This record gives sequence, C-alpha cells and structure tokens, in this order.
Amino acid sequence: MVLYFTSNVVSPSALVYMGKDKFENEDLIKHGFEEDVWFHVDKLSSAHVYLRLGPEQTWDNIPEPLLDDLAQLVKANSIDGNKKNNLTIIYTPWSNLKKTGDMDVGQVSFKKNNLVKRVYVAERINETVNRLNKTKVEKFPDLAQEKADHERTGRRQQRQKDQERQQKEFDQIQQLKQKASERSYASIFDNADMKGASNYRNMDHDGDAEAFEEDFM
Repeated sequence: MVLYFTSNVVSPSALVYMGKDKFENEDLIKHGFEEDVWFHVDKLSSAHVYLRLGPEQTWDNIPEPLLDDLAQLVKANSIDGNKKNNLTIIYTPWSNLKKTGDMDVGQVSFKKNNLVKRVYVAERINETVNRLNKTKVEKFPDLAQEKADHERTGRRQQRQKDQERQQKEFDQIQQLKQKASERSYASIFDNADMKGASNYRNMDHDGDAEAFEEDFM
C-alpha cells in the first residue's frame, strides 16, 4: 500500500507519497520516476517520503513552503524523529539513490553525495502535519506498470518534440533557400537592366554619328 498526500502550499498542488513500511519502500526505490525527489530523516529511521515534481520544476529549486511540508511529514513519520527537536531532513533526486545487494530492506545510499541537500526542522508543527494528513489517500498501485506507462508516455512526447524541432529546422532551411533564390533572381534582373541600358546608350551614340555624317554629305 502507498500513502498519497497533497500539499496545497504551492500552485498547482504538489503530489507527495510514501510507503507504509520498509518492504513497500523497496518497491518505491525500484519503481520511482525520474522527476521524484526522496526525503528522509538524517541518521534516523523514518518513512521514505517522495515528492513528484511537475513540469519545468527542478529538485534543487523547491519552494520553501513545500520543503517545510515535506520536512514536517518526514519528521512525523519517524518513530524517533517525531519525538525530537532540531532535526535535519535530507533529500535528493530519486535517480541518485543507490541500492546494492548487501543492503538491508529499505536501506539506500547515494551515487553522488554532492547531490544531497538538507533542510532543518526545529520542531513539529501540528497544524502542518494535520493539514497534510487530511489529504491522505491509501492506494494499492501497480508501481511497475505505472512506471512503464509513464516512460512510454515520455518517449512518445519526446518523439513529438523531436519531430516538431525537425520540422522547424526544415522550415527555416526552406525560408533561407527561398530568400537566396529571390536574391539570385533579383541579381539576374539587375544585370539584365544594366545591360539593356548600356545597349540603349550605344544606340544613341551611333545615331548621332550617322546624323553628323549626313550633314556633311
């Protein structure tokens, strides 16, 4: 079972989710999305809480009110952390999570430590925790199928973007060719006009000479 929460401190609302126990955490680790951000209490046992970023959002620029919501939810779902003040919550992109065969169930490490950020929690704020808990929904999703569908949709959208980009590049090339062709035709007509004008001037001079000769005949 997966627990889903909604944070309304940002617009549009943010989707937050977590596993009910360490075994479900394993599935979440395995089937996370590229746009997921993982949260956990530093150096203490806690729920694995995930934020699913929306389009154009980045993990290193999460709004502070949303970070506070995530931190409070993580703290509230830590047996030891919920009882303590002055905690640190760590978070990192799902793609930075590292899982090896010798780790315990639900345990993870990081591929790159420099991709781990921290947020400080002074104390539990019941108002925040209660607000989030009111949005809680329990579901039994097929995580593997959800991820497969999401990746398939992503590939289709990427193909569409690539096609649009290629079409735009093709149109730009055609416009450049058209402009080059127009300049070429203009140059031809300009040369033709200059040649015609030159011939006209030569004819005028020839006529004057003939008239001059006739005057003396």
